[in-house]
Amino acid sequence: MLIYRAGTVHHPARPPLQHRALGTSSLKIAPLVFGGNVFGWTADESTSFGLLDAFLEGGFNCIDTADSYSRWAAGNKGGESETIIGKWLRSRNTRARILIATKVGSDMGAGQKGLSQQHIIASVEGSLRRLQTDYVDLYQAHFDDESVPQDETLAAFARLIEHGKVRVIGASNYKGSRLAAALQTSARHHWPRFESLQPHYNLYERADYERNLEPLCAQQRLGVIPYYSLASGFLTGKYRSANDLGQSQRGQGVKRFLNERGERILAALDEVAAAQSVTPAQIALSWLLSRPTVTAPIASATTQQQLHELMRGAQLQLDAGSLARLDAASA
Repeated sequence: MLIYRAGTVHHPARPPLQHRALGTSSLKIAPLVFGGNVFGWTADESTSFGLLDAFLEGGFNCIDTADSYSRWAAGNKGGESETIIGKWLRSRNTRARILIATKVGSDMGAGQKGLSQQHIIASVEGSLRRLQTDYVDLYQAHFDDESVPQDETLAAFARLIEHGKVRVIGASNYKGSRLAAALQTSARHHWPRFESLQPHYNLYERADYERNLEPLCAQQRLGVIPYYSLASGFLTGKYRSANDLGQSQRGQGVKRFLNERGERILAALDEVAAAQSVTPAQIALSWLLSRPTVTAPIASATTQQQLHELMRGAQLQLDAGSLARLDAASA
């Protein structure tokens, strides 16, 4: 039987990281979640192992993945990210020190998708097998599925928690009204509720979350772990004109940020970063961590240099003036 360990990870050479509770659950998360979408895509197994080693050594403890990662890459079928994480967990014997967050519901091909009880129960077994573990710390509904009654979906999740295969459940990509309905359903049946939300949220893309989701998350004390924390790399300052878009496979997805507002945000990031002798990416992560509902942003890295930059950014605290400058630029 594996023993859960939560709390602060100590390192002899540096102060311990401040871990944050995920919602009202027992999970305690360091202030940065590693986005596992790159494993088996832009980071091969050896590179992934090195990044995960450095992440754990830095005192961080949560990895986010999904059963469908990285099905979109040529030659992949899904499950590649979970498989790499599982091999790393087994080779390093680190399971008790790591929180694994994975997801169910995205299209796996051959009609395997959605949040039916049958699909959830079958999918968790596949994830556990690939991850080489007997439990998932945070199991998330990847996308809402309005074709299935929420009673059925939440009953399936409750069953997994009862059987010890899942510790905590969360939602990803839910609208405010649907998330509220799910919470009400869980309360009515006395089932475990969604303790977290994984929304699309960053310094550029603020409106939808802050208008439609943030008030509910605050009221219900949900943990929030935003994805696309750096707007697909735009907030690193790497892409400043159309000529920069060919620098990576994600470049074309950044094109829509190249406008007057995007330039204003980059200028503010540059100004605040220069004043503190750090990078725009570090400032963008620190801004997210200053938001009252955010538990920890999700961010990916494919090199050690990128990862160490992100980890330092997650430990940076911005003063009120810097936050006001960023808020004004991105309003």
